[in-house]
Amino acid sequence: MRSIRLTASLLPMLFAAPLAFAQATFWVATNGVDSPANGSEASPWRSITYALDRVPDASLILVKPGIYSGRIRIRGNFPVGVTVRSQLRYQARLRAHEAVLTIYDDNEIQGINIEGFDIAHDGAGAGGLVVQVQDGGADTHRITFRDNILHDSYNNDILKINNGASDITVSGNLFYNQNGSDEHIDINSVDGVLVEDNVFFNDFAASGRPVGNDTSSYVVVKDSNGGSDEYLGARNVTIRRNVFLNWQGSSGSNFVLLGEDGTANHEAFDCLVENNLMLGNSANTMRAAFGVKGSRDSVFRANTVVGNLPSLAFAMRLNREGSNPVVSNIDFHNNLWSDPTGSMEDFSDTPPADSQNIELRRNGYWNGGNALPVDSGEAIRIANDSEAVTGNPQLPDSSTPDTPVWNPALAQFDGGYTTIRAAFVALVEAYAQPANNGSGIGMADPSEMPADDILGRPRDANPDLGAFERLGDVIFADGFEM
Repeated sequence: MRSIRLTASLLPMLFAAPLAFAQATFWVATNGVDSPANGSEASPWRSITYALDRVPDASLILVKPGIYSGRIRIRGNFPVGVTVRSQLRYQARLRAHEAVLTIYDDNEIQGINIEGFDIAHDGAGAGGLVVQVQDGGADTHRITFRDNILHDSYNNDILKINNGASDITVSGNLFYNQNGSDEHIDINSVDGVLVEDNVFFNDFAASGRPVGNDTSSYVVVKDSNGGSDEYLGARNVTIRRNVFLNWQGSSGSNFVLLGEDGTANHEAFDCLVENNLMLGNSANTMRAAFGVKGSRDSVFRANTVVGNLPSLAFAMRLNREGSNPVVSNIDFHNNLWSDPTGSMEDFSDTPPADSQNIELRRNGYWNGGNALPVDSGEAIRIANDSEAVTGNPQLPDSSTPDTPVWNPALAQFDGGYTTIRAAFVALVEAYAQPANNGSGIGMADPSEMPADDILGRPRDANPDLGAFERLGDVIFADGFEM
């Protein structure tokens, strides 16, 4: 396995013991005033920015329900950390006709958690981006987005993390409906981004928008600006334990793509993509579930791609664009690729001149009982997998999942769920579980396996192929308590 590391600065965020301190609580409300209010529940402030400029480190800012219009500047230097939280999950709605949240400043920004909001553009004609995180005149780092609904960009990406930002966590959120040839998340020239436990889909009709079949990948990791910031190439990005479904984008894009812009440098490296569930439930054609362009030293392992996935290649496309160097040192281990309808005609699009040192080993393959694609002339073929596991994993029918669009009037997601985590778990339990006697059970290579599965449960000593481990029924739910 390639050596994948999390940056030293990211590890304390993930594993540090809770700090002992007295947390002060402050309040923001639509009927508050920024002066002379004191930020108490009885006398709340009006704006999140005003609150951040005044609260001490280790504070909690609770935002009361309502619509908050206009750009919100997230800033402040908090070594311990400050949390800005919707008092009631998803009831504080942040809207703007431009970027809704901007997280960059002339001064250092660190230690801010954004939790429980409904964040979107206010309609067509909005300015670019819904949320942007980047270095400004100083470093921006240790920013966390948790349990938010981020949706409906009418111009550019929903979330852009770029230009030197570092140690950014995107955990337990729900993303849908980006705009045009842009992404749900654009991770661009940064160090140390963790994307985990999120749900990604599109359902433009649910927002009263046409399906243009022109949107780009759900998550892209790249470097568009070469050496103009402190990083040449995005690095140390982990994309794990997410659910992807309902493709309504272009036929040239992917669920997850490393590299995109054809620059002369390796656009992404030291990336890890693991334990993700990808559902091919849409009639719209995509390029491939995974894409790698001009990137290196990355691992795709223990992912489950299932369904009648109309695509130009069911599993992957590895290639160069523009001035890209050769794709190199990419590993695919313990993944499960299953098309129960038998429509998998092409496994990979991998021109031999565009890649080197690609390892395909111990993956599961099923094409509904039909012959597996041969892919003659491609650099990556199922025949390259000397430990291939072929057979039916007996995964459930994934053709008609509910898209968990948020309905604020009912205070629930389509399907009846009241939290993102509940919708996430329902999708996983409905579509990721192979049968007890399914092909791939107990057949993964444990040396190339994450310690947990898509639900965060520990893997067995003889783990299963793909994202889901058939153990007990205990679910380790995450998220925050309100």
